[in-house]
Amino acid sequence: MSTATYTVTGMTCEHCVASVTEEVGEIAGVTGVAVDLPTGAVTVTSDGDVSPDAVRAAVSEAGYEVTSGV
Repeated sequence: MSTATYTVTGMTCEHCVASVTEEVGEIAGVTGVAVDLPTGAVTVTSDGDVSPDAVRAAVSEAGYEVTSGV
């Protein structure tokens, strides 16, 4: 099991959280997505390594931007 945390900007409401959670959750191997709206922290849990580029692409698809990550 692997965990990585990213900082995402632009999220302002629970709809934003749901959009990011849905898009990131569709990445192969992802088993969980936890979003902390006040800090913009998105923690991705997976059963293997997930490419940071895949996470960035999914967050971008949801309409937001990854500004930092592990």
